[in-house]
Amino acid sequence: MKVKIGIAESPRELVVSSDRTPDEVAEQVSGAMKSDDGLLDLTDDQGNRFVVPVARISYVEIAPESERKVGFGLGG
Repeated sequence: MKVKIGIAESPRELVVSSDRTPDEVAEQVSGAMKSDDGLLDLTDDQGNRFVVPVARISYVEIAPESERKVGFGLGG
């Protein structure tokens, strides 16, 4: 699954590939927004850690990883 995080006043978004479910990530983001430290702490599927101040988050997009199709398909 991919998580895209828009950062305020930044032209680029942070993209994190995660093996967690969309509900788990949404719960983690929601918890970070309510936490006292004000940090969203995510770890990607390769073990890289991303810590983002929630005050700088513009949006969070949580999307399932789409399967790549190989070959040719026939419509019909």
